[in-house]
Amino acid sequence: MNHSKVELEFKQSLEETDYGLIVGTDGNLKGIWVPSTVEEDYIPDAIVNLCVTKFGINPASEDEVATIQ
Repeated sequence: MNHSKVELEFKQSLEETDYGLIVGTDGNLKGIWVPSTVEEDYIPDAIVNLCVTKFGINPASEDEVATIQ
């Protein structure tokens, strides 16, 4: 789907409590949007399981390097 006529900010497309996955054109996970409504850096088990299964990355692991922007 080409969105050349509709430009929407990533954050605006999410509800207040939604998480978002950012995936590059190569299919690799580039980042995880964590809503500001979440205390600390909690990521739900369903999202952790998806990241581990599909991308081989455990975002809840202390061994993974994360950059919060």
